[in-house]
Amino acid sequence: MDRVIVYVDDAAYAQQVLAPLFARDASAQTQWVLVACAPRMTHRISKWVSHSARENWRAKWADKLFAQILPALRAPASSVTTVVAKGPLVELTEQLQAAQPSAAQVVDARRPKSDTPEPEKNPAGRSWSSPKPGTLLSSLLTGFGALWVLALE
Repeated sequence: MDRVIVYVDDAAYAQQVLAPLFARDASAQTQWVLVACAPRMTHRISKWVSHSARENWRAKWADKLFAQILPALRAPASSVTTVVAKGPLVELTEQLQAAQPSAAQVVDARRPKSDTPEPEKNPAGRSWSSPKPGTLLSSLLTGFGALWVLALE
């Protein structure tokens, strides 16, 4: 029996990534382990929401996600286990791999984060503010004007 551990956070994206795995031999038995990776909550949310409320929200979010993905996985020869990630994925993967004697294929079907680079930070830890295009030119002209006035005096 093949084992596949799949990390998901968006049903539509996961179905695109998993389409080749769904298309492989349907007669082979596959044990699917779906791991829902809920969006991160800021550390400041603890002021407003209790731990149990966060866990309830995470469970409801995962149930909605699984309801969207499970119809594509349902095949007569497959079994599906659902898990909600609550800690580092490396540790969870090790636990899931240790649960069975055979090694499982691990698929990361999470939507990638935006490709925009992280803003540079100055030594004080604040983001550098990039000037507007016209601002740099006007600053240079002002500086040259001041130097010209000083040179004429």
